[in-house]
Amino acid sequence: MTPSASEPAAAPRPVATTTADQATIGKSLVIKGEVTGSESLYIDGRVEGSINLAGNRVTVGRNGVVSANINAREIVVLGKVRGNLTASDRVDIRSDGSLTGDVVAARISIEDGAYFKGGIDIRKAGQKANGEEAKPATASTSEPATATAARA
Repeated sequence: MTPSASEPAAAPRPVATTTADQATIGKSLVIKGEVTGSESLYIDGRVEGSINLAGNRVTVGRNGVVSANINAREIVVLGKVRGNLTASDRVDIRSDGSLTGDVVAARISIEDGAYFKGGIDIRKAGQKANGEEAKPATASTSEPATATAARA
């Protein structure tokens, strides 16, 4: 009975990676402009503009309010986000999270109780906006086919 009481508290915890490789925007901070970098980011304050952390994780904390387009490997929403999300891996909207905007990702998870208004575009890695693969699927001559095989 004790393990079941601790399980609900343990479920949301996997959001945070080690704090050594994750920057934090605290509750009282307000950032207006462009956020770029090469480390993961935890936002508990307010951000307006754009966030581009390709290859890293962006977590919008419970107190976080973001009005920005976000581009990252993984995006976790526990607070409020207004903007389009582009993730090379996954977007996770938790039960207290709110997202108004479009999502482009390989995977998406929306928990019960979460708010979402927008469109979802599921794309595998290397897939274009029109749904075609980035590399040519068929080749009319043998030369492009050889180049495709060499790339793969």
